[in-house]
Amino acid sequence: MDVQIENSWKTALKEEFEKNYFAELTEFVRSEYRTHTCYPPGNEIFNAFNLCPLDKVKVVILGQDPYHGRGQAEGLCFSVKTGVALPPSLVNIFKEVKADIGTVPQVVKDAQGLAMYDGSLRRWAEQGVFLLNTCLSVREHEAFSHSRRGWETFTDAVIRKVSEERDHVVFMLWGGPARSKKKIIDTAKHLVLESVHPSPLSANRGGWFGNHHFSKCNEWLASHELTPIVW
Repeated sequence: MDVQIENSWKTALKEEFEKNYFAELTEFVRSEYRTHTCYPPGNEIFNAFNLCPLDKVKVVILGQDPYHGRGQAEGLCFSVKTGVALPPSLVNIFKEVKADIGTVPQVVKDAQGLAMYDGSLRRWAEQGVFLLNTCLSVREHEAFSHSRRGWETFTDAVIRKVSEERDHVVFMLWGGPARSKKKIIDTAKHLVLESVHPSPLSANRGGWFGNHHFSKCNEWLASHELTPIVW
């Protein structure tokens, strides 16, 4: 199957694209986009891959499925398009980044011209942060509507590929579904950082704020002579 995706990933995942489940998944997704409003836009489904080639991956952050509100999702987990209001989980991520290492996002203007933080994490992806959702598409206002149709099988294969082919990657696993992927990561050569999910429901119970994942990540990268991430 000819999947429109960045070349290093296209080569690495060639066998996956030829499997029956992926053909069935593709037909399902195409049908959903024809008959319903779905996110992200079709040409952004593989944004995480296109913005972060396999040979550039230094960090993996796992999300679940894309934001399902209009204009939010852009194919990167936890990220929203520039000028879009920050979802609560992203607010908490930025709070922890600031508390941990002092960095704040760039200030941009929303549609009304009001100042706000830029919620697009493209700047992270372009530095080698692979922002992968375990499910890459969703129907509008219906969370998990494209789950259990093959995406999870595909993204598990992606995680295994990163674990096998890359060295000294930092995997950030936030919340139960993400943490369940630890078993398919080679912890002998990669750093796995785990915590509760940054959503308010989980974060406010404790375990998110003060996890210091961003400084721990950069310390690990520097210790392996890799350029730290500008969070």
